Amino acid sequence: MTDQGTDADTRYEAVRGRDARFDGVFFFAVETTGIYCRPSCPAVTPKRANVRFFATAAAAQGSGFRACRRCRPDTVPGSAEWNVRADVVARAVRLIADGVVDREGVPGLAGRLGYSARQVQRQLTAELGAGPVALARAQRAHTARVLVQTTELPITEIAFASGFASVRQFNDTIRAVYAATPSELRAAAPKNGRGRRTATPNAGIPLRLAHRGPYRAGPVFDLLEREAVPGIEQVSGPPGTRTYRRTLRLPYGTGIVAVGERPGTTRTGPGAHPGGWLDARLHLTDPRDLTTAVQRLRRLFDLDADPFAVDGRLAADPRLAPLVAARPGLRSPGTADPEELAVRALVGPAETERLVRRYGKALDAPCGSLTHLFPEPAVLAGAEPDGTLGALTTALADHAVRLDPGADREDTWHALRAVPGLDARTVAVIRTRALGDPDVALPGLDAPDHWRPWRSYAVNHLRAAGEWEL
Repeated sequence: MTDQGTDADTRYEAVRGRDARFDGVFFFAVETTGIYCRPSCPAVTPKRANVRFFATAAAAQGSGFRACRRCRPDTVPGSAEWNVRADVVARAVRLIADGVVDREGVPGLAGRLGYSARQVQRQLTAELGAGPVALARAQRAHTARVLVQTTELPITEIAFASGFASVRQFNDTIRAVYAATPSELRAAAPKNGRGRRTATPNAGIPLRLAHRGPYRAGPVFDLLEREAVPGIEQVSGPPGTRTYRRTLRLPYGTGIVAVGERPGTTRTGPGAHPGGWLDARLHLTDPRDLTTAVQRLRRLFDLDADPFAVDGRLAADPRLAPLVAARPGLRSPGTADPEELAVRALVGPAETERLVRRYGKALDAPCGSLTHLFPEPAVLAGAEPDGTLGALTTALADHAVRLDPGADREDTWHALRAVPGLDARTVAVIRTRALGDPDVALPGLDAPDHWRPWRSYAVNHLRAAGEWEL
């Protein structure tokens, strides 16, 4: 779906200004070249008459445009809109990003949303210009490019690891999206000083987890360091250069990830700070989990947020203005495992460590201090069925409480409130971090309506300034 009229003219001005605030919010394509780009692409600005606008990369690809090799539009942060909205389209986008279509097909996606496959197709196509298959295809192409250019896995293995049904489908898609064969993409990959690719499977998959605008990494890593649970997490290094490592339970296997802290920036406004990235390295027992693992890390570090929109709204409040000025780009961290987060929010760090030691599954190949996976809800429900912990883990295991990316936040809130012994404060923490809701006001906090839809970020500003304690 393309945009017309005044909105398209406004977007063209963003393209003319190479405004990185809109990277991932929309894409533009140039009819004379057959290429689509991110708004901040450094290439010469095309004439307005030759430009078309698309809500998604998948829509641009579906109209026959290929990705720009200069601005790499497939690597931009996701639109923050999908985390703010709670309707079926936003829920579908979050599920597709988590790899549900690749694992369960469109019927599985529709079933999770409570709609028919036809209804989901119609709503996504009407708003995004692409249906669930096309959106998943665009994501598979990006996953494949990462594996082609950062590992030495055989091309055939990459095809299936990326979610393609056949090597032919994989080859056709890569040629259509990148105007190159998989072998050509691999040959164009960055080399190190010895002329080899930057990684091998044993060394893990190096990634740059992109974000838009300034990113205040310090408070995020402070929180992760305070909460780190031995056996499943570790934070090492001095502030400013810390590394966060943890284990991941994934649909096809397990993973270990390391994410590096990068110093925060203070510049804001159009063109002042186009964004950046966090360096990460993933070790996966099954490369099919790459897409899901990346999305879970993005939610943990809140990398798809729009700091320009958040800071602009909150800075208008006299109470918050000095806090925003002191910490531009402050994020609202989520979690890599929503069910784990729910249990941790209930029992606290000491009891969480006990649960890991007693019931966590040991890794086949421990990595330093990382030795276990967090126990699954069904395991905890069977082992310790009594009290609030038993009630919560039973509800999670039975799916009476859903915390997956496509969960309806209001339905989940009501289901959590129905768990015996689960207080409103714990429910609010779960909703903020496990569901990634950007607009949660904790009980007891005077959170005016003009903070909406960013009350979760306001809480983080108050906490970072020492004015509020969880």
